[in-house]
Order: sequence, then C-alpha cells, then structure tokens
Amino acid sequence: MKILYVDDEAHNLQAFKANFRRDFTLFTAESGAEGLEIFKREELNIILTDQRMPNMTGIEFLVEVQKINPEPMRILITGYSDINAVIDAINRGQVYRYLNKPWHYDDLKATILSAHEVFRLRRENRDLIDQLERANEQLEFLLRQKLLS
Repeated sequence: MKILYVDDEAHNLQAFKANFRRDFTLFTAESGAEGLEIFKREELNIILTDQRMPNMTGIEFLVEVQKINPEPMRILITGYSDINAVIDAINRGQVYRYLNKPWHYDDLKATILSAHEVFRLRRENRDLIDQLERANEQLEFLLRQKLLS
C-alpha cells in the first residue's frame, strides 16, 4: 500500500514516517506542489493532507489530485475545527475521512486500513464491471453470428 502525506510541518511528516514506515510504502511532501509532483509519478492508494498550508490548502491540493486521478482515497487532517473546511472538503475534495490533529496512531492506522479496504473494493468492482462488459460484448457478437447463419 502506497501512501502520500502532505503537511507543511516537517515534524508531523517525521512522526508519520516513524510510526508507519514498517507498515506501508510512504511518500511525504511539505507542500501541495511537491505532493502533486509525487502524485504524478507514483501510483498511490491513499493521500493524507493537512488543511492549512501556505500557497495551497489541503482541499485545493485534493481537488487537483482528483483532476489527475480520482481513484486514491483522500483523507484531510487538520488541527483547526473549521466547519467550512469540512464542508468544502466533502463537497470539493471528495474526502473519505476528516481527522483532527494531533492524530493518534491507532486511530490513524484504523482509518488508513479502512480507506485501503474501500480503495481495494472499488478497484475490484471496477475490474468486475469491465469483465462483465467484455463478456456481454462477446455474447452479443455470438448472438449476431447465430442470427446471421
């Protein structure tokens, strides 16, 4: 499982790496722009981002991420209780979960595992739909062949 965590506070990124480096493949960025560069070159499953960052908020970052690839699960983390940010995150950034800082290891790990399960199930569902569509196309072809003969 590949995870990107974007936060302008380096100590938060260090704490995240220290806690989760054995469990997941981690990428970190100190800005939205740096996070987008990583996102463009890596196939990520989960993205976590702080809300309040200079130049690009977490929501703005997630909106850009969604334009590139809406598949990864998105989690917004913030130390501020801003109801407008929560509403904006849900409406614009299509956020899976909103967490408060400081995060706790067990809560964050459970959230990551839950997000990954949703990610996995969505991908599996998409693959099954693709298989079903191909099977339907083959059946339609065979039916047309039989009707012509």
